[in-house]
Amino acid sequence: MKQKGSVRKKGMKLPGHLQHINAYAAGIDIGSKSHFVAVPEGVDPNPVREFSTFTGDLEKLARWLIACGVTTVAMESTGVYWIPVFEILESHGLEVKLVNARHVKNVPGRKSDVLDCQWLQQLHTYGLLRGAFRPADQVCTLRAYVRQRSTLVRGAASYIQRMQKALTQMNLQLHNVVTDITGATGMRIIKAILAGERNPGALAAMRDVRCKNSTGTIARSLKGNYRPEHLFSLRQAVELYEIYQTKIADCDRQILEHLKGFDACDPPHDVPPATVEDALLRMSGVDLTSIDGIDTTTALKILAEIGTDMSR
Repeated sequence: MKQKGSVRKKGMKLPGHLQHINAYAAGIDIGSKSHFVAVPEGVDPNPVREFSTFTGDLEKLARWLIACGVTTVAMESTGVYWIPVFEILESHGLEVKLVNARHVKNVPGRKSDVLDCQWLQQLHTYGLLRGAFRPADQVCTLRAYVRQRSTLVRGAASYIQRMQKALTQMNLQLHNVVTDITGATGMRIIKAILAGERNPGALAAMRDVRCKNSTGTIARSLKGNYRPEHLFSLRQAVELYEIYQTKIADCDRQILEHLKGFDACDPPHDVPPATVEDALLRMSGVDLTSIDGIDTTTALKILAEIGTDMSR
């Protein structure tokens, strides 16, 4: 922890008619290696201090703010560096407002010799900052799981594209005869190819009964120009795709387990959910998938971003 004693104080007053809405407000300038923090004048001999980003120093920051009588803190949403600060300060009972940097810059009257943390502190004192939306902590946890799942889905999609590329390079027109190459028919045929099967008729015979195209049509699409380098690429793409599917399944189990911890909207009829669909119905009290264009995945994303408390 470093003290910042050489900060000039002139030119830090906004118009006198403004009232002190938050008398014990602090401002934090978030950085990747350190954070500058400003508290009201008079509550500490050194009202501007620098704290390292290490967890131990963030704990010291929280204790210092509480010792100074600070009750509310404003900080800018800089990258992801604000997240540990926000969570640690909030865990100590402080009200933390995450503000948009653009909103701060739009407030006139700042002087060049005023540090960012001091400017945030002053604006917050006068109630000129509005905190960004952040749902309850339980919803934030759900949001992290759902966003991780979305990242995995995007990663899996990239390997579907690589599978498609390898097949096309071998002139295997599987995508023209099946709706989804990762479906039942597509994956059976691809794995048979990787196992050494080259007979188009034998490959086509693996079609699922629900497949629209006939065995003959599929067989014509599977006479390919097999080359070892393309088969190697296809094998790796399939293996990595399946790894992603495993991780997505892990994520789904974690999401369901977390959803079980939410209070039921209708406690008298509370039943432990067995599926994500049941959990969402229990959590919200309504079937969101009955809305046109909303499926289970979309409903989950919506609730993970905003929760069920519309007052926030």
